[in-house]
Amino acid sequence: MNQQKSLALNVYQAFDNRLLFTVFVLLAIGGMMIVSTSIPYAEKQLNANPLHFVNRHFIYLVVALVAGFITLGIRVEFWQKYGPWLLIAAIVLLVAVLVIGRSVNGSKRWIVLGPITIQVSELVKLFVITYIAGYLVRRTDELQTQIRGFLKPLLVISLITVLLVAEPDFGAAAVICVTTLSMMFLAGAKLWQFILLSSCAGVGLFGVAISQTYRYERLMVFLDPWKEPFGSGYQLTQSLIAYGRGQWFGEGLGNSVQKLSYLPEAHTDFVFAVFAEEFGFVGVTVVIALFLYLFWRGMNIAREALKQQHAYAAYLSYGISIWLILQALVNIGVSSGALPTKGLTLPFISYGGNSLVVCCVAIAILLRVHFETQMSLTSSSKQKGKAS
Repeated sequence: MNQQKSLALNVYQAFDNRLLFTVFVLLAIGGMMIVSTSIPYAEKQLNANPLHFVNRHFIYLVVALVAGFITLGIRVEFWQKYGPWLLIAAIVLLVAVLVIGRSVNGSKRWIVLGPITIQVSELVKLFVITYIAGYLVRRTDELQTQIRGFLKPLLVISLITVLLVAEPDFGAAAVICVTTLSMMFLAGAKLWQFILLSSCAGVGLFGVAISQTYRYERLMVFLDPWKEPFGSGYQLTQSLIAYGRGQWFGEGLGNSVQKLSYLPEAHTDFVFAVFAEEFGFVGVTVVIALFLYLFWRGMNIAREALKQQHAYAAYLSYGISIWLILQALVNIGVSSGALPTKGLTLPFISYGGNSLVVCCVAIAILLRVHFETQMSLTSSSKQKGKAS
């Protein structure tokens, strides 16, 4: 009986409850903001049931939690074993979406399978990270000593980037590029290689950004959104007005004015602007702190895994942590006018079923890495105790 209690206690302690609590708080904030922002849009713009998006969001949330729970039971070695196959699946999906994908506002990013709509780029982010983590384990020496070890994964990422830009989904392409380069740097890539090729990647992404008229206009709007406040700068200026109205403590939950037909589709990519209006600088600071804490916990999990010689688990955790914080900071930067407009959701908070499900799966992988690391540490301690 005592042994069973001890085992149950060890299993409980092996889960990162602090990370789990942080994610649940973000999910709660997300649910609250979807209720606050989507009801006016559904009622006035779509002439639909006011709870249309609310109902869908909470269905997505249930699916995301179930997917996360299932993922929690999958061993980390599964992702390492099937990482190359997941990369192939990502490439196939990216090609398929260009052929049979549904077009919305000129972008082909979704594959419709009956009642299910798959946003390919969300899956690709996770699949690429699982592959790159495996490559870094297999080719660590080559990466650290030879330029070709650095170039090989970049060729793969270049293909992924080209396919994403063809949709177009420039935001996802940028996130994947930066996340991959960061993982390679943490794996020991030489600094001069990292700087040189990062610069080349930056120049390439900038070239892509100005290659199309609408992307160039976004850059110009970013520099001076008030030049065309009722034209191309409309969404950003309305978002900035929301931030300004929030002041220190906000207007209060549900009291946003900008969500009432001023800020277009405020429940999606610009949901944080409405949050800033309703909860002010204090609320914004709390949410940013939650994301930074999530990032810190993820990096700690990776570092602990690396100490236990679980290299793949460590690189996988590094990649997931960088991806989530990067996407969060880009979304917040876009809505606050600090970055050019990109179509990236705010993890756990923005409306969007694919993003919600994939982010919860990613967190479940982090929890699984922490669980396996702690169980390995406990087993090692017991063996040392018996030996002594």
